[in-house]
Amino acid sequence: MGIFALQSFVGGFLDEDLKNFNKVFDDWCVQFENIEDAQLMLDTLEKNEQIKIVEITPLSYPKYFFPKLQGITHATREYEGKIICIIEPQMGMSFRIAICDMQTKNVRVLSTRYKSAQNVEGAFANLSFDL
Repeated sequence: MGIFALQSFVGGFLDEDLKNFNKVFDDWCVQFENIEDAQLMLDTLEKNEQIKIVEITPLSYPKYFFPKLQGITHATREYEGKIICIIEPQMGMSFRIAICDMQTKNVRVLSTRYKSAQNVEGAFANLSFDL
């Protein structure tokens, strides 16, 4: 389950006005259900050589699929139908693990706090927590 968007090579997603690019993908960005429709739109735009089609999936952009997920997402992994994320709730805060359920769209942030990225990556890689 993915969606397609138009992204500038210098960053940002094409906004609904078809002229500006949003730094963050949100509901105002142009989105397509298939790559063919995205290509049709891209072909009509000026300077289309500076724009590429990207597929956004729950693994590549969890904030779009899980609006309750807050903070900076550093890594994602799919396991048993859930998206497991390493998040930093706010810059400089301790890292946390979030479990995002694909079916219910619920997000559960585990209570354990990790001081460094290395600590959380060990738990993340081994899934040493309960889903």
